[in-house]
Amino acid sequence: MDRIAALNEILTENPKDAFARYGLAMEYSKQGDLDRALAEFSILLEVCPDYTAGYFMAAQTLVKAERVDDAKKMLQDGVASARRTGNLHAQSEMEAMLAELG
Repeated sequence: MDRIAALNEILTENPKDAFARYGLAMEYSKQGDLDRALAEFSILLEVCPDYTAGYFMAAQTLVKAERVDDAKKMLQDGVASARRTGNLHAQSEMEAMLAELG
């Protein structure tokens, strides 16, 4: 069974499994299916707004999709999440990416 099928099977049993949802979004992104990846990131962040890595990877996917303004907004939301959760490493990574994007 491929990874996408396996992750979808997990999500069928537990749609709120943040790790599986993140993995599915990453698999779609890796395969170049950016719209599906972004849809999965959106579900992830709706269900788990403090899954900080989701913001960073969603922002990277948005940049790949040439949606820089949306990526900036995602990073701003991610910085807020990182502050809420005390994740200083993620906060600094997202602030650096935000600075790079201008």
